[in-house]
Amino acid sequence: MARLTASQRAKLPDRAFAYVDAKGRRRLPIHDEAHVRNALARFERVAFEDDASRERARKRLLTAAKKFKLMPVGFIAGQLRTEKAARASATASLPRGVVTFLMSDIEGSTRLLRSLGSAYSSLLSEVRRIHRREVRAAGGHEVDARADEYFASFEQPAAAIEAAVAIQRRLGERRAWREGLVRVRMGLHLGEPALTEEGYVDLSVHAVARICRVGSGGEVLVSKDVRDQLAGVRPASVRLSSIGAHRLPGLPDPITLFRVRAKGLAETAPSRARGRVAARNRGRRGRSSARAD
Repeated sequence: MARLTASQRAKLPDRAFAYVDAKGRRRLPIHDEAHVRNALARFERVAFEDDASRERARKRLLTAAKKFKLMPVGFIAGQLRTEKAARASATASLPRGVVTFLMSDIEGSTRLLRSLGSAYSSLLSEVRRIHRREVRAAGGHEVDARADEYFASFEQPAAAIEAAVAIQRRLGERRAWREGLVRVRMGLHLGEPALTEEGYVDLSVHAVARICRVGSGGEVLVSKDVRDQLAGVRPASVRLSSIGAHRLPGLPDPITLFRVRAKGLAETAPSRARGRVAARNRGRRGRSSARAD
């Protein structure tokens, strides 16, 4: 297959490449059958920016293969082997025993997607980059990242709180985001889950997702279990204030939650959903409930 000259590459539109990185560098030309075959063979040698970029490039490449009536059986089988090996390797590195979970999502992500359109993808990538950088810096491990959710685990609860506070501060440094464009809410909980090839399996995984959804954008909420494990090792300048016991969907017992207060975190008011729930339950022996929104 003849190599493309610089001038030939320059004449091709971005859609003629399976991968265009954030700096505009174009990889894996797919404008004709020969180059699609070459891209299928070279795909695993490309260093993608993140998993989302890799997945987009993979889909574009498979679409091009279909257009030229190619049957990339070997490519698909290789992808499955690579994904299985990567999943097994990532799972093996996750902490075991008593683990602290961090779950976050973007408040109002559907509204953001509607208003931003195709620009939402780059915004989500930046949010994830911030999460990954601060989770790694605190010694945590990424478990999963899908849609607008991010899930990580830590050996120590203090490290999880440090990561959560750092993420919120970094998000708050973005001027446009400070004005309400991106508001991330976080929940922290701990448990002693089973670790399988597919990841963690335990009720505590469901609990941390429910805790996350109790909060408002900009908040970090932690369970009483996390608070109790912080005795004597709470991160400096971090305070916890109780927001009461919450009965969360699907969980057998109420969970007492605490809001993390630290310099650089927005002093957000409780969400309207939490306020409605508290009002409904004001007379129920001090217990309040919160619905996942």
